[in-house]
Amino acid sequence: MAEGLRGAAAPLVPRRIGLLGGTFDPVHHGHLRMALEAAELLGLDELRLVPVNVPALRAQPGATPEQRLDMLCLATAGMPGLTVDDRELRRGGVSYSIDTLREIRLDLGDLHRLCMIVGEDAFAGLERWKEWQRLLDYAHIVVLTRPGDTVAPGATLAAWTAEHLEADPAAALRAASRGRILRLALTQLAISSTHVRALLADGRNARFLLPEPVLEYIHAHRIYGAMSGAATGGSP
Repeated sequence: MAEGLRGAAAPLVPRRIGLLGGTFDPVHHGHLRMALEAAELLGLDELRLVPVNVPALRAQPGATPEQRLDMLCLATAGMPGLTVDDRELRRGGVSYSIDTLREIRLDLGDLHRLCMIVGEDAFAGLERWKEWQRLLDYAHIVVLTRPGDTVAPGATLAAWTAEHLEADPAAALRAASRGRILRLALTQLAISSTHVRALLADGRNARFLLPEPVLEYIHAHRIYGAMSGAATGGSP
């Protein structure tokens, strides 16, 4: 009897993994704060930042895929629980979330919890996404909200949301590895990549809006019209 117990394998504990996709053009403190707070509130074991290769519904990023990947790696270095997943860059072509979720679910199997994290405005346009109603076959969708959000989904999306909405995120993650829509209120910072790029293009200082190593990288590679040597505004 004792020998049989010694040989028994320990039961697997489901891991909680979050995905936060975007162009990250460039990554800034708003992205990082959102990622950290979502990971904390959902009790995630890992949150993966997933840079898109070619966006399906927006303009091509100003930085190259390699530069955006480098900046993400610099931004997350030494931050436990945050990792960078470059599968969409390696896959090439237009990046579709459904393809990424299928790949990751195949890697993870059925046990582990997978959460795709999106903002309220992106979620309101979900009907434009490829195979959008199949997303829940592979993951939970976590919709980030903040005070003052007024973006309303269309009737079809609203009905679909009501059908799958789970009021208690913790209960949803305990019960299933996918299939529910969760709403999560965050104190999101009012920083945008568009504003950061505009500042840099005008020769202005973007310090404190994004991590210092990322800002130094931008100036060193003269991305977004940034001038070399102007990363901090200090002495050369």
